[in-house]
Amino acid sequence: MFDTVLVANRGEIAVRVIRTLRALGVRSVAVFSDADADARHVREADTAVRIGPAPAGESYLSVERLLEAAARTGAQAVHPGYGFLAENAAFARACAQAGLVFIGPPAEAISLMGDKIRAKETVKAAGVPVVPGSSGSGLSDDELAAAAREIGMPVLLKPSAGGGGKGMRLTRVESALLEEIAAARREARASFGDDTLLVERWIDRPRHIEIQVLADGHGQVIHLGERECSLQRRHQKIIEEAPSVLLDEATRAAMGEAAVQAARSCGYVGAGTVEFIVPGGDPSSYYFMEMNTRLQVEHPVTELVTGLDLVEWQLRVAAGEQLPYAQEDISLTGHAVEARICAEDPSRGFLPSGGTVLALREPQGDGVRTDSGLSEGTEVGSLYDPMLSKVIAYGPDRASALRKLRSALAETVTLGVPTNAGFLRRLLAHPDVVAGDLDTGLVEREADGLVDATVPAEVYEAAAAARLADLAPAGAGVAPAGAGPAPAGAGPAPAGDGWVDPFSVPSGWRLGGTPRPVAFDLRVPGLEPVTHEVRDRGAHRVTADRVSVTVDGVVHTFHRAGDWLGRDGDAWHVQPHDPVEASLSGSAHAGADALTAPMPGTVTVVKVAVGDEVDAGQSLLVVEAMKMEHVISAPHAGTVTELDITPGTTVAMDQVLAVVAPHAGADEHAGAGQGERGEGQR
Repeated sequence: MFDTVLVANRGEIAVRVIRTLRALGVRSVAVFSDADADARHVREADTAVRIGPAPAGESYLSVERLLEAAARTGAQAVHPGYGFLAENAAFARACAQAGLVFIGPPAEAISLMGDKIRAKETVKAAGVPVVPGSSGSGLSDDELAAAAREIGMPVLLKPSAGGGGKGMRLTRVESALLEEIAAARREARASFGDDTLLVERWIDRPRHIEIQVLADGHGQVIHLGERECSLQRRHQKIIEEAPSVLLDEATRAAMGEAAVQAARSCGYVGAGTVEFIVPGGDPSSYYFMEMNTRLQVEHPVTELVTGLDLVEWQLRVAAGEQLPYAQEDISLTGHAVEARICAEDPSRGFLPSGGTVLALREPQGDGVRTDSGLSEGTEVGSLYDPMLSKVIAYGPDRASALRKLRSALAETVTLGVPTNAGFLRRLLAHPDVVAGDLDTGLVEREADGLVDATVPAEVYEAAAAARLADLAPAGAGVAPAGAGPAPAGAGPAPAGDGWVDPFSVPSGWRLGGTPRPVAFDLRVPGLEPVTHEVRDRGAHRVTADRVSVTVDGVVHTFHRAGDWLGRDGDAWHVQPHDPVEASLSGSAHAGADALTAPMPGTVTVVKVAVGDEVDAGQSLLVVEAMKMEHVISAPHAGTVTELDITPGTTVAMDQVLAVVAPHAGADEHAGAGQGERGEGQR
């Protein structure tokens, strides 16, 4: 076994790998960019090395800086976690040339399986069924379009060089083919430096099932059963489970053997995953989709049902050990389900979010595990992947695992950064999910019904109660509503336990009259401000980190941090609103003419200039954050009168980017305004 291993990644996967290294008594070396100087993975490692400024290309993806960090710390091996470097054959070769062990498969296997076109040809020759699609690499746009028409619509466009769902495009109509091909090429080039595409037949209502394989350097290859990954948004997995309710033992064995043959066909060594697309109505008709030559995000569910630590076996295999297991030694016990917690705001169309983690609560124990890279005070920006953590639940059967995970998500608190935890909890309670009737389009079909863009009345009540408590004089008790001044001649009251000047307390008390209701102007970003009167103040309880309010006889309890409130995985940022200040600070930008940034990110494309005439719905700008593009379109026909950004500009959420003055008589509501382009589904 190695003495020292460098972890060439960040966030929750770096913390996860460090945990196993510590358990094995192996010294861990973390690396960090300037943005991550105080990150959790840095603090948990035995030592850490700064490798550059915040952009990933100048730090986490810099092969030269990573190898230098390994040399400086005496590391014998490098664990890439998952991500771009984990599937980068050039990085694996560079490690070998530097005398380091790359904890992953051979560079040749990475290169072969990283090219989806060659991968399909290779596994097909090994007898593994593949999805019908284009053949050959380097096809032109017209050749891809012709192949798509031959296959028949709808089709899926996929980058040959990449993974993670980035750049994938589902195209249902022939007229959109060339535009979608151009967009897919642009995203593939930006993500992987290679815009080669392939096209495959789209299987409607498919299920995404993958097989975990494990291979040593002595010729032993086994599989560890399957994971169901059909619950996805924008072609990105959000819920995974093991095993799948779809497969019977015969199909599981057949798919497992196909995965083993795929791994053998490329000389695989280490932990890897073979992904299949499966028609929900005929699970025996499965098709090879791709092979991920790395550890998967969802590996914990396999660990929980097999009892094996996959990171440990990555290390042992890389150190030259032989697997002590035959296929018949592997069994699946119980059921595990994982939910990915991402920095995104479901109420704003799942746009990437950011901020400072003000309060954090992550469930652990009693069949629940959280893999996380977060700490209180963590700054979540737009430079890196939006996934923050994973909550995994295990039970003796699927129903109990789902119940535990829903409960764990309700206990999850990440105030300061909007996340999808509440949405995932509701998704797991959806009747089709509970029944196991899944497909890769289910989330998109049902998302609107699982997102409530309104704010419950008790949230405003809790925010107002907290505001009321915060405005009370420090160290003084608040007189009951309607109480007058202290009795004549009374001395100073003990701190926090007596009467105070009623004019300094927001109690609603007034001289010679009935108490006036205490009201606050409040605003949740993205929604109109409201004026909310505090109701039954006597039944409310406010502490530094909790607020309990009674509304219509029902007690509602919230976690609290600053202006943030949270419960059951949901969170609201309820800010005080000053109408006078807002009107004074208003500018010519206000109104439907202004185009604002829907999320913190970076402007990547600017298609217009000041003075240009534009049509309603015309694409003007593209903002990118956390690997997602968002297209900003003209809200109406008009003239671009202001343009405050250029490609490369970093922008904050709601920052004004441009102004389009409408033509005389133009319909202000003619344009769609904005639309998103997700990175695609896996």
